[in-house]
Amino acid sequence: MSHTLHLKIVTPERLVLERMVDQVSLPTTQGEITVLPMHIPLIAGLSSGDIVAITDGEVVPMAVAGGFVEVKHDEEKNTLVVILADFAEHVAELSDEVVERAKARATELNKQRENKEVVDFEHFAVELERSLTRVKIAEKWRTKSRYRK
Repeated sequence: MSHTLHLKIVTPERLVLERMVDQVSLPTTQGEITVLPMHIPLIAGLSSGDIVAITDGEVVPMAVAGGFVEVKHDEEKNTLVVILADFAEHVAELSDEVVERAKARATELNKQRENKEVVDFEHFAVELERSLTRVKIAEKWRTKSRYRK
């Protein structure tokens, strides 16, 4: 019986991560959960925040916004964690330049919000959430040296 999880994180644009991990914590719409090997099967909505996978003491932090997570078992009873995210990026991808662009974009979107005739509110909300998530998670993990890129 396996004591690791098969973690797969996918966005509409790309496969972000696929690897074996010891555990993964993630933000669901009902609160943060940690999935360990042999976790019960579940499907949950994701909220904005950070996914933190741990393998052999290595911390792998990711920014995520929206989507779903499914925890299930394959025929050999291995635990599979599949995350279908609207947006996901490894914290190492969030360079100073990317964070500055995200801050500028969030400021620009907030200004556009005032013009109610022009704004596509659904698109606006998604873009603003991505920008703010990038900034929040990058700032959170920059102060922590425990993770590897």
